[in-house]
Amino acid sequence: MSAYPEGTPCWADAMFPDVEAAKSFYGELLGWTFDSGSDEFGGYTQARSDGRAVAAVVPQMQGVEGPAAWNLYFASPDAAATAAKIRDNGGTLAVEPMRVGEFGTMVTAQEPGGAYFSVWQAGAHEGFEKVGEPGAYCWAELTTRDPAAADAFLPSVFPFEMRTMDVDDVDYGVFQVGGRPVLGRLKMTTDFPADLPPFLNVHFAVDNCDAAIVTVTKLGGRLLSGPMDSPFGRFATVADQQDAAFSIVDLSTTEGEMPSYA
Repeated sequence: MSAYPEGTPCWADAMFPDVEAAKSFYGELLGWTFDSGSDEFGGYTQARSDGRAVAAVVPQMQGVEGPAAWNLYFASPDAAATAAKIRDNGGTLAVEPMRVGEFGTMVTAQEPGGAYFSVWQAGAHEGFEKVGEPGAYCWAELTTRDPAAADAFLPSVFPFEMRTMDVDDVDYGVFQVGGRPVLGRLKMTTDFPADLPPFLNVHFAVDNCDAAIVTVTKLGGRLLSGPMDSPFGRFATVADQQDAAFSIVDLSTTEGEMPSYA
């Protein structure tokens, strides 16, 4: 498997107060199985779908505050150089470039609006081994109250081309790498809780969105919005039983015409 092009989402993980509960939740919802956790790397546990790496879960580290949340990584050929671009263009580094054994080098940062994201310079671990299929990552959106800042910042850090989607009553942009869409950008409206900080919303593909919602609620999670039909699939935003938010998408159930770019 070749390394991901620079700026392409290449991995996702989440830190949980109860990692065993997270494994049970995502195992049933997305069909994930889990490797043995690595003691050397704080119990970091890789998840698999059909035997292919799709994400990871990790126990919350002592002293770390805040709720569980999914974290998205963008590919970089040089994590230190990307970190410098983040700093020079108004972002904040939460974790400076850090070598993770033979696996690669990571950076964690906040974009100017406050949403966290990470950068991954691949070593032995190149990232997702399965995407765009049920049980795997398929999309992500930066959900922000300051779209102008995001639209200026991200193309300064990654080789993104920004396109605005022509959708009524929704301020939605798409970042592309080499002409291929890799990330959405959604302006938060008054429909979002006033105390909700900006975030990167990670989407996982499922066979059936409505059935997946039933499973989420059965397992102690919550439906946050949806389900909704779109030309890209039927989707909903949910939270697991530890309040980590994400979206689920049935990519095979589509409705309406694809929107154009303004």
